[in-house]
Amino acid sequence: MIRKIVITLGLVLTLGLAASAQRVALKHNFAYDAILTPNLSLEFAMGNKFTFDTQVGWNAFLFNLDAGKDNYSETKWAHWMAQPELRYWFCDVFNGWFLGLHGHVGQMNVGGIDIPFILENKDSIMKNHRYEGWFYGGGLSVGYQWVLSTRSSLEFSLGAGYARVLYDKFPCQRCGVKVDEGNANYVGPTKATISYVFFFK
Repeated sequence: MIRKIVITLGLVLTLGLAASAQRVALKHNFAYDAILTPNLSLEFAMGNKFTFDTQVGWNAFLFNLDAGKDNYSETKWAHWMAQPELRYWFCDVFNGWFLGLHGHVGQMNVGGIDIPFILENKDSIMKNHRYEGWFYGGGLSVGYQWVLSTRSSLEFSLGAGYARVLYDKFPCQRCGVKVDEGNANYVGPTKATISYVFFFK
């Protein structure tokens, strides 16, 4: 299932690259930096009304792994995520308001964190364990892009949707044998961007 999703996303990205030699933008999302996730995206114009965005983020940090240190933290937030999005622009591409339809797929290793909007996370009990697994889903977004110059813009957007989470559950954040596996459903915010946009001419 996951392999099919990744292959499909790859094919869509390839088509977007081939379809758009007109204009390409390189972007960095500062909102994603707020959750300590380095990120980049490329966005390709596909005519006068549509673009295809390809945001990717990867947080490889497991924080302090030495349990013998005084500053050891059981908190973990390692993950990677790809989030392609097809956008419709009300004016011209890369200018003004847009609506987006996005998908997302990724892998995570999180522990000691109370992740909001998980339907099964009643009474914040998930923060007492560590979870490894995959997630996939999609959503809708709305945004606006301010043109700064012929080479740069600022972008703001918000999105919401759904993610299916498939996980292995561990009894503590730093050790232990798997005690369970299962799935969960996330309904809530799925996208937020405060991005600097640089255009290739």
